[in-house]
Amino acid sequence: MVTFSHLQQGTSAQAWRDCGIEDLEVLPLDQVFESAQRLLVLAAHPDDETLGASGLMQEALRRNITVEVLLCTDGEASHPGSSTHSAQQLARLRAGEVSQAMMQLGRDSGTGPGITVRRLGLPDGQLAAHRAELHEALLDRAQEAPCVLASTYRADAHTDHDVLGLVAAGIAQQLSLFHLEFPIWYWHWASPLEDGRWWHWNRLELDSAALDAKRKALSAHQSQTQPLSDQPGDEAMLSAEVMEHFLQSQEIFRLTRSGEKDTAMTSSVFEDLYLDQPDPWNYRDSGYEERKRGILLSSLPRTHYGTVLELGCSIGIQTSALAERCTSLVAIDSSRTALEQAQRETARFEHVRLEQRLLPEQWPELAHGTVDLVVISEIGYFLAADELEELLGLCESVLAPGGELLLCHWLHPIEGWPLDGQAVHRIAHRRRWDRLVMHEERDFLLEILRKPGQLDG
Repeated sequence: MVTFSHLQQGTSAQAWRDCGIEDLEVLPLDQVFESAQRLLVLAAHPDDETLGASGLMQEALRRNITVEVLLCTDGEASHPGSSTHSAQQLARLRAGEVSQAMMQLGRDSGTGPGITVRRLGLPDGQLAAHRAELHEALLDRAQEAPCVLASTYRADAHTDHDVLGLVAAGIAQQLSLFHLEFPIWYWHWASPLEDGRWWHWNRLELDSAALDAKRKALSAHQSQTQPLSDQPGDEAMLSAEVMEHFLQSQEIFRLTRSGEKDTAMTSSVFEDLYLDQPDPWNYRDSGYEERKRGILLSSLPRTHYGTVLELGCSIGIQTSALAERCTSLVAIDSSRTALEQAQRETARFEHVRLEQRLLPEQWPELAHGTVDLVVISEIGYFLAADELEELLGLCESVLAPGGELLLCHWLHPIEGWPLDGQAVHRIAHRRRWDRLVMHEERDFLLEILRKPGQLDG
């Protein structure tokens, strides 16, 4: 779990530019807005919408699309140590700032649609405890007319931002909506060299008029960008260094297209699948699956491994085979029902640990550099590209020097998910690890990559 403080020096905007953030693929606005009548911008706190989506809102207005901003909290907890402003005073102050900011963004919309601001009034910092209310309110607004959803990023490392992004993702999937997520704190705490999720995002270029309007709108949020007073606890929440990320001539979005799934959906999708079909891929009886499993096992460069991590263990057929080749095995799946079968399948092995986790968000507790083999078989395309990038980074962190990453994926189209088998392996190749094994057939591709470094002993 990422922890950070807004008071700490973070990653500079220049560092992101040096790593190529200005060269990201352009956001396909014509596709995003093709059937939309509204842009619904979901802000955890007053100012999130201005920081992350000012240009997007202006672009919608130019296309004669109505913009609605839904403030989930009033931002009353931004200065918990203030001796000069109560929570109620902060809520009123920030509500006025949002109104001024939206006036700036809508100033050039003429007689066309404007920006409407609605407040939910949920407690600041406590969206996780009010998830059901949040879901109900967002679903109600999203169903009113065809819309595009924009929200804070689901992995921003701020609880309210994360919860809002995940709830919005579920609603977008339910209603087949385009979903745009805008990071806020990610730019502060993440490293562009070590965290590759951003490589798969999109940029929206702001022309001079849109950028000028955004800067004026941001200046309205003085309670966050300037000290409330000279008293302790009244310091500015958004430093000049942080603000530099949002004063650029572009905005960055994580795009999920209408009808596409990602990890926000996998738990329910696969749980339902296993409840309906105990062995949906016929692992027990399929000659194809048995042969593929045999090729996988015979391809392993070592006869015995110390610790093995299997991601997506399903009902445990492959898990049992891997258990014969290692001292310790951690096997992960998102489906409780699948793991119940896997538990029976692996009951004879005391060194096997099964865990229900949604990856990459719920990464298992494993010390860095302690795993000898990670197996990712037939699950890479059930993640979005940036989620897969994050997962591979986590795999790299737990693998020992010289450790191995095994990838095996079906090569035919995967309906309803953003990646296919070839794309999964292309993303893995970004790490430029040594390829020890490659086996490709008409139906599947198997590769084993080795992490740089020397094996112990």
